[in-house]
Amino acid sequence: MPLPAGIPETILVAPDSFKGTIGAREVAAAIAAGLRAGGVPVDPCPVADGGEGTLAALMPALGAHRQTAKAHDPLGREIVATFALIGARGRAGPGVILEAAGASGLGLVAEHERDAMAASTAGTGELILAAVRAGAEVVYVGVGGSASTDGGVGAIDAIRIGGGLRGARLVVLCDVRTSFEDAARVFGPQKGAGPDDVRRLTRRLHGLARRLDRDPRGVPMTGAAGGLAGGLWAAFGAELVAGAAFVLDAIGFDRRMRAARAVVTGEGRLDRQSLAGKAISEVATRARQSGVPCHAIVGRNELDAFEARILDLQAVLEAGTPEQLECAGRRLVELLQRDLPAPHGGQPAMPPSTANGLPGRSA
Repeated sequence: MPLPAGIPETILVAPDSFKGTIGAREVAAAIAAGLRAGGVPVDPCPVADGGEGTLAALMPALGAHRQTAKAHDPLGREIVATFALIGARGRAGPGVILEAAGASGLGLVAEHERDAMAASTAGTGELILAAVRAGAEVVYVGVGGSASTDGGVGAIDAIRIGGGLRGARLVVLCDVRTSFEDAARVFGPQKGAGPDDVRRLTRRLHGLARRLDRDPRGVPMTGAAGGLAGGLWAAFGAELVAGAAFVLDAIGFDRRMRAARAVVTGEGRLDRQSLAGKAISEVATRARQSGVPCHAIVGRNELDAFEARILDLQAVLEAGTPEQLECAGRRLVELLQRDLPAPHGGQPAMPPSTANGLPGRSA
């Protein structure tokens, strides 16, 4: 069905990664394939929030190129990790982008190996040192997805032992607003911490906060990556910024959204944490503020109808594999057609497909 004059045709496909399973670029490609099969033009726009996939999302926009460096994983095993050089024409001068997940990530530790007490961020400190040695004036550190709750002490020690930042500035891209003292309680269980471990980790964070150059407790975003963000803020004066907003600004999201008929976003699990700083929340908020309809395709939906309305999502579909994502894209074409204005200013043939706010949601 042709669109009425003046309505954009393109759908902006802006998902985050389905962490641990499918990267954002692959998610966007699968959804786009389904939309194209229904005759809908698309603009694939993978996004990130400071966690896994931040490097891949930012590199094309900032003209960065990959480098590698030796580092240690959360349990002290030597690995080769990746960072990206922005170059002399990058944002704020020669800079480097890196992900804490690349050296200190939960994905580097098998589930049976997870040890919340022992896991360290030393490898992230080593990557920061590699960036400094490469001549970076600014080091952008995406800190989501870590395996550690060490308050950044591993990274701090590695940087100091390795000679310090040599005048480089740290900008930490945070995927949550959690404060330092709450990091173990909020994120410890997903890193393998039981109730007793959470209590011990919390005591350890409080003790570290008292020893740092300034106290990160109570400061928003300092709890990101098990307190790594707060440790870098306290020890080196790192600037803490909302990772999702930073990435969306860098990739020109707002311009592309205004040229689109609707936005499709997504992530692996849509839950209450999604409402506080995650990429899907930032995408949905910007779409709502601009009056652009926003839909989501997620691996698992754990929000109730009221919570989903906070994001003002028009539809939430569930899909967990590339094949399912493509099918969900085709299903979304049907929903978009149902929501089209009728010719001559009449009413749509059917009411907007909200189905209690969550069409396509599994029972």
